[in-house]
Amino acid sequence: MPEGHTIHRLARDHNVDLAGRPVEAVAGQERFREGADRLHGQVLEKAEAWGKHLFHTFDSGDVLHVHLGLIGKWFRRVADPRPEPTATTRLRLTGDHVAWDLTGPMVCAVVSPDERAQVLARLGPDPLRRRADPERMWAKVQRSSKAIGLLLMEQDVVAGVGNVYRSELLNIAGIDPRRPGRAVTRDEFDVLWAETVRQLRLGLRRNKIVTMHSHEVGRPASKVRRGEGLYVYKQYACGRCHSVLDVFPIAGRTTWRCPTCQPS
Repeated sequence: MPEGHTIHRLARDHNVDLAGRPVEAVAGQERFREGADRLHGQVLEKAEAWGKHLFHTFDSGDVLHVHLGLIGKWFRRVADPRPEPTATTRLRLTGDHVAWDLTGPMVCAVVSPDERAQVLARLGPDPLRRRADPERMWAKVQRSSKAIGLLLMEQDVVAGVGNVYRSELLNIAGIDPRRPGRAVTRDEFDVLWAETVRQLRLGLRRNKIVTMHSHEVGRPASKVRRGEGLYVYKQYACGRCHSVLDVFPIAGRTTWRCPTCQPS
């Protein structure tokens, strides 16, 4: 599932390609034809992300709400003539010269501003937003008996963290993912939050997740392929101390933990 930095990157790209002008909205699937017809011809005012949710606000007040889920994707199309939307295309948004095709989303709906606000009210702070309040996350972590590795995946605790960042951030902060949230100290939490903000910003800028430093990887982040440059996620040994990793499930997702860097 795409993590928060990817959704913020999409919002940025959609603002560049589509915002400030009328968009052509076409659905390749009957299930969203009515929604596409409603959006067709409207001016896109802005696209913005909150965690893993993407919102497009139009001049009528209509809001397109998209959550990609596990298999959803946006495809940027610049070729002209473009291929017609297929049966897998939930929605195509076209601006002056660029089209974006949406396939396989978990959520794709036209909602009201009030409904958008209801979605946001259920989400925790998004570390990529300027006014994100870490105290909201801390309030839930410090009183929870759930594992911190589970809490990081709960979007009402913190919005935008997925399985890759979960494993990497806890390794960087030196926290065992099985430790109860209430056993995490304030100092540890502050390190965890600061690293979450830093790593998500780096992911947004680079358009990929690379948590290791260039000197640890042996080349700059721009030369690191996807899936490389990670301390523990899908690794056999820790990228920091080279200890063999423990692997176990939390919240139905595989988690990687270094017994040396993240002691019990």
